[in-house]
Amino acid sequence: MVIPFALVLSVSFTGEASLARNGYRFIPDTFVLTAYRYIFKVPDVIIRSYGVTALVTAIGTAAGLLMTAMMAYTISRPDYKYKNVTSFYVFFTMLFSGGLVPFYMLMTQYLHAKDTLWAMILPGLLSAWNVMILRGFFAKIPMEIIESAKMDGAREWRIFFAVIIPLSTPALATIGLLIAFGYWNEWFNALLFIDNPSLVPLQLLLVRMLNSMEVLTQNLALLGFPDLDVSQFPTMSARMVMVVLAAGPMMLVFPFFQRYFVQGLTVGSLKG
Repeated sequence: MVIPFALVLSVSFTGEASLARNGYRFIPDTFVLTAYRYIFKVPDVIIRSYGVTALVTAIGTAAGLLMTAMMAYTISRPDYKYKNVTSFYVFFTMLFSGGLVPFYMLMTQYLHAKDTLWAMILPGLLSAWNVMILRGFFAKIPMEIIESAKMDGAREWRIFFAVIIPLSTPALATIGLLIAFGYWNEWFNALLFIDNPSLVPLQLLLVRMLNSMEVLTQNLALLGFPDLDVSQFPTMSARMVMVVLAAGPMMLVFPFFQRYFVQGLTVGSLKG
């Protein structure tokens, strides 16, 4: 896992001419900061996009994990009357969706979420896949624990937050990490609904910067610079800088949840 990321980091500090001449190397023959200077030419924009992405990830992960846990716990209870119907309703959304046009109309005309943070938070709040994984974990919790809590006078909300949640730390940490990855890497919803420059997340900003660089290098003649040396533009190294900026924070977070990750996925798996 470390070696590919080390190669990406090395390429991000390599000159464009060296990449074209020698290809990718773990130890660059020319150590330059051209790509980083290009990306951080306007540092305020990068910092603001980082803040937007971090805020969306924090709010979306907390709210999405709560909703996923509540839905999964409900359909995992054998005494829930509509368990099968609700489970099929959740599973059905994994096979079919409403399409892009109804989704856009819902977000803009009914929820009025255009140019707001909610446009990037609401679509990822509930994933049917995560619900089914967490449901498999909750289904393994003995019903006797819930019944004993009821005998002690606990109601459903108290049972969920005081009994079920503490017993489900590995599964919740795993699902929370998956939700966080989804929010951190999301850029398509921002492309659809965000026009305000102050609300552009990091991923969409990097995509736009990369596209603008490619358009510039591919249309030098049309722009009036036919003799400009393309090797001076850090196209490849800038891509690696974007990978470092986008993946770096999540790689720092992942080790803290790694001990829960495998356990959470395996205990929630379904037996055939």
